[in-house]
Amino acid sequence: MTRVLITGCSTGIGRATAVELTKRGCDVVATARKPQTLDDLDVALRLALDVTSDASVAAAVAAAGDIDVLVNNAGISVGGPIEKVPLDRAQSLFDTNVWGAFRMIQAIAPAMRERKHGAIVNVTSVAGRVVGPLNGIYSASKFALEALTEGLAIELNHWGIRVIAVEPGYIDTAIGDNSVDFGHVEPPYDELAQMWENAQTRLSGDGESQGPELVAVAIAEALEADDPPLRHPVGADADMIIGTRDSMPYEQFLATMKAFLGLDW
Repeated sequence: MTRVLITGCSTGIGRATAVELTKRGCDVVATARKPQTLDDLDVALRLALDVTSDASVAAAVAAAGDIDVLVNNAGISVGGPIEKVPLDRAQSLFDTNVWGAFRMIQAIAPAMRERKHGAIVNVTSVAGRVVGPLNGIYSASKFALEALTEGLAIELNHWGIRVIAVEPGYIDTAIGDNSVDFGHVEPPYDELAQMWENAQTRLSGDGESQGPELVAVAIAEALEADDPPLRHPVGADADMIIGTRDSMPYEQFLATMKAFLGLDW
């Protein structure tokens, strides 16, 4: 049976992925900083894991046993104009979103390489391919994770280890509720913040918000595919934004998106 370790399973994409992969017959090790949030999850094993702690990572990996699939999902969000985000908050963001995945990879990849078998899924974001206003620090962390994923694939594919980037668009999860924003509501960026809020309504359309189950299914299907591509956009908005970005030079893309979204900043 395939044994899967997933980070950040207390809510959202991590929890939905634990449920989906368990349904598909995987032996799931669900992890979270607060293990009590996992009590109602019907999985093989529930473990405490703080991806920002070397000791916590080492203890969880030792307790988990041999892992066939690692899903790096744990993440946090910090928003605001780049000049307004405190450096320590930006560093904390990177410590979870980038170095957290890095710690997990360094802890688990060597055994996969020795067995010449395994898969690593990094949950990045459409924000890891395209930067919106007031989101530059978060996007920087996801761009970094995209680069880490691409480099990892080149290095580990040689040993039969698959590396996959899953790139959700707007998904209704708790990450937005837990986001910390700086400099949105006061001048000089309050006008841009209002414009961007209106623009995001156009991006999402009038349909219902997409839940984390959509991403969980995408992860499961990528893992089950015989020869999956490196990158997997998830959601109609992600398909549209990334497809448009990839089809034209940056300046043309920027002008196109500003016209579509009604941004005159």
